[in-house]
Amino acid sequence: MAPSSSPLQQKKSKKKTKKKKKIKKHNLKKHKHQLHDHDHDVTTLVPVEPRTSETDWWVSFWHKNSTAPGYNVPGDEEQGFKYFFRMSKTTFEYICSLVREDLISRPPSGLINIEGRLLSVEKQVAIALRRLASGESQVSVGASFGVGQSTVSQVTWRFIEALEERARHHLNWPDFHRMQQIKQGFEVSFGLPNCCGAIDATHILMTLPAVQTSDDWCDQEKNYSMLVQGIVDHEMRFIDMITGLPGGMTFSRLLKCSAFFRLSEKGERLNGDDRSLGGGDVIREYVVGGCSYPLLPWLMTPYETDNVMSDSQSIFNHKHRDARLLAVRTFSLLKGSWRILSKVMWRPDKMKLPSIILTCCLLHNIIIDCGDKLDPKVALSDHHDSGYQEQHCKQVDPSGRTARENLAKYFQHDMQLDIYG
Repeated sequence: MAPSSSPLQQKKSKKKTKKKKKIKKHNLKKHKHQLHDHDHDVTTLVPVEPRTSETDWWVSFWHKNSTAPGYNVPGDEEQGFKYFFRMSKTTFEYICSLVREDLISRPPSGLINIEGRLLSVEKQVAIALRRLASGESQVSVGASFGVGQSTVSQVTWRFIEALEERARHHLNWPDFHRMQQIKQGFEVSFGLPNCCGAIDATHILMTLPAVQTSDDWCDQEKNYSMLVQGIVDHEMRFIDMITGLPGGMTFSRLLKCSAFFRLSEKGERLNGDDRSLGGGDVIREYVVGGCSYPLLPWLMTPYETDNVMSDSQSIFNHKHRDARLLAVRTFSLLKGSWRILSKVMWRPDKMKLPSIILTCCLLHNIIIDCGDKLDPKVALSDHHDSGYQEQHCKQVDPSGRTARENLAKYFQHDMQLDIYG
């Protein structure tokens, strides 16, 4: 028979139980979320964000880095914030709201309390943005925030995973009403009727270990690179992109590997109403691209300048070039804003690199969607693919040739009306 406990022991036991319950209550906060699961409310427990021990991460960062050598930081704090993170504080707060739950509930191991200090969501986002914006080493970025290299690595990758999952709605193919606005924008700005976007591609340079240096990744300029193809609207917003494919591909081959190509060929994209050009001619929806791309019914490329061009062809090329340069400038701005993309990456994980590229494209779009002005001063001063010769694709679809001729005739007729009233 087990010995019975004394009244004093029972009293101590009750005190310990109460103390344990009290500790548990303070360590876990209960949040109620209404989840529609077969019409039943589900109560979930969400970890509470740790409070930062720093009164303001930005104050600490600003005092440490605003006068650091090598930076040309504006004296105004608001402009200084945009200098370091490429966005206003309002947009920064919005991004924090997108990833907050993920960074709180699924932090990398050992991240909650590092070197005796708590990392708030805001500081984690700032670390990741600074790493992407500056392209500086993890050691250098860590020093500017007072954290170690491994912390920068963990924080940046967790942020990339979270934003890739939570911000996809900022990069998608436009619906009908949005596409009408885009087409109107291209016509007002460049005189191109029924144009839905401008397409271009760029190389992300990298060094690879000897065991991974296959010819597939070696591009035309003998660099190892990964390709990115993007289609942008009249406001320089990405509306479609593909990446992850090796730099050894031509741009025309990259196009044909994309879902955009397959959908357009099947009539499931660029399938809006035709636009009348007068005289019985019509033009379908299309995008504009450089001579690296094939001439297709839905992809207009310029006339070759090697041949003598008519007035109508010259007018077409002029309007086409101005619109196409939107995509060129967008990539220059993307790689200038997020400098991690403009530097040669040291042995990157080729499975993870596409996520880094996508995240930078999402950030680019978020800045536009939140009303921030894209800063042209951060764009690359040279072409986004500096040192690369323009590729030339000779493929010409007969229907594409007819569509281009109809546009050229339309432009010439339109100009004659302007001249003669």
